[in-house]
Amino acid sequence: MKLSRAVIPVLALAALLTAVATSGAPARTAPRANSGFALKPIGSFDTPVYVTGAPGYPRLVFVVEQPGRIMVLVNGRKRKAPFLNIKKLVNYGGERGLLSVAFPPDYRRSGRFYVYYTAGNGAITIDEFHRRTPTRAAPNTRRNVIRIPHSQNSNHNGGQLQFLGKLLYFGTGDGGSADDPPGNAQNKNMLLGKLLRIDPRGQRSGRSYGIPRSNPFVGKRGRNEIFSYGLRNPFRFSFDTVTAKRPRIVIGDVGQNAIEEIDYETLPGASGANFGWDPYEGYSQHEAPFIKGTQFPIFAYPHSRGGSCSVIGGYVVGDRQLRGLYKRYVYADLCEGQIRSLRPGVRRVKSDRKIGVAISTPTSFGRDARGRIYVASLDGPVYRLVAR
Repeated sequence: MKLSRAVIPVLALAALLTAVATSGAPARTAPRANSGFALKPIGSFDTPVYVTGAPGYPRLVFVVEQPGRIMVLVNGRKRKAPFLNIKKLVNYGGERGLLSVAFPPDYRRSGRFYVYYTAGNGAITIDEFHRRTPTRAAPNTRRNVIRIPHSQNSNHNGGQLQFLGKLLYFGTGDGGSADDPPGNAQNKNMLLGKLLRIDPRGQRSGRSYGIPRSNPFVGKRGRNEIFSYGLRNPFRFSFDTVTAKRPRIVIGDVGQNAIEEIDYETLPGASGANFGWDPYEGYSQHEAPFIKGTQFPIFAYPHSRGGSCSVIGGYVVGDRQLRGLYKRYVYADLCEGQIRSLRPGVRRVKSDRKIGVAISTPTSFGRDARGRIYVASLDGPVYRLVAR
């Protein structure tokens, strides 16, 4: 994932310029709408990289700013004071920064929430905070949950937090550089290049978090925190709670030079799964020979498609007002800018297509407590996806 406009890598910027020149879709901060959908602006922010709601507070929407603040909107109006400001803790620049926030299901009662950021030494860091009021956090309640060393390279920091029940899932990048030189993603003794699952409140024996007994490597070779491995940079993932009785997981794993991929699995199918990096990039062999049991993506697309460079994973739409998108997965690409949708399936996808709206440099999708869908632009605006 390439963030922070001032330091977008040259190749990504070149891809963006190529897309502008060849696709007829100029870079812009205002969205284009020529279909049954439109993007309604909700405000402008400082490098927004994530949008979410909080259980029990349907009137609130939270926007994560990469430099280290979380802003809050009440009934669609942006508050001047941030919900949380941890700029002093955050190492900001390029792909580093404050990257997401997650509220557990019992948030209204407990007041606890969690943030994912890169610390001064580059470490991937998850901290717990408590709220003071519904629109203000209490910064002095900070408790570190986990810290994963990531000092060698500044890229591939992952960045997503998601709760499913009381368990916290988060995706980590492979440690950066290119081609994963240390082989972190395939190394089950390392926490980089993984999807991890912990109980953030299950402190035991001096550890600041608990390990679910059902994690696939408990009692086996490998770190107990690992849920899935073989990921390059799962910058954004989400849970599909719409299309099936039991939740499924959708991962947008950022590719390297050629291919972007989307992985979609049942939770039992994702448990212990090897998603293939770096023996494979998408469906294609990248470095090492075939590894038995590799879980291939359900969908992949080449960088030649509209000058693409980094997949921005989204959500399966549960908002019935978005007719034509209900039960479809929305996603985008940082350089292409088009918002697209597909119908996911464990074996394959159907009807990948543009939905008719585009913005410049989308960084993330979001979903609020009402199930409404948002998309953020690196340029500052955040929009809600609405029917025309």
